[in-house]
Amino acid sequence: MIPLKDDVPNRSVPVITLLLIALNVLAFFYQASLGLDTRGPGAGAAEGFIMEFGLVPCRLAGSCAAPGDFPSPVLTIFTSMFMHGGLFHIGGNMLYLWIFGDNVEDTLGHGRFFLFYLASGVAAAVAQVMLNSESRVPMVGASGAISGVLGAYLLLFPYARVLTLLIIGFFIKFVHIPAMIVLGFWIVVQLLNGFITFSAHSLGRGESGGVAWFAHIGGFLAGMLLLFLFRPRRSGRL
Repeated sequence: MIPLKDDVPNRSVPVITLLLIALNVLAFFYQASLGLDTRGPGAGAAEGFIMEFGLVPCRLAGSCAAPGDFPSPVLTIFTSMFMHGGLFHIGGNMLYLWIFGDNVEDTLGHGRFFLFYLASGVAAAVAQVMLNSESRVPMVGASGAISGVLGAYLLLFPYARVLTLLIIGFFIKFVHIPAMIVLGFWIVVQLLNGFITFSAHSLGRGESGGVAWFAHIGGFLAGMLLLFLFRPRRSGRL
């Protein structure tokens, strides 16, 4: 189920959404210039960049921090939001941000949306670290902050119709699906995978890596709560 566009019109140009997409793309190009292929000649520089500016849970939790850590583990909460592990990673994140971010920005106003986005990313990072504080695997990606955007969108526009590419085996079709179903399906997938990951980790089956499911879940729930804090009480925009 791949969302492509929604039917909610904008009342203003989503300048912050466009800026965030641009910053993520620029950061990705810089990563690519270092060599994203971990087996290539640029592997050392690429891995070093990710380890340095990605969010390593145990560094933030203080269980593996070293004196003179640079940058500060707290700063990596923000730098990691603009880093991605590959083309499909950034492509999927930016697609979701473009489809759902513009309308949330339109509702909150530009300045509030920027703060909302960062706050959702921080909440997502904290959720991941709390549930996986010993991990030495760096977390990168805008997924946590974008999950907050999805949570807010679900509350704001549950009945919006989303043009979706539906793929079931050999069945491929473009359909319009209510946002509550598209995003409801998305969060259920995150919860199921988060439960599986947590169960495997609790049984001692190694360190969890790959997708930061708890960051997605934490960001989504934070976005729903933060909406009430950041939504203007009047119709004016920042």
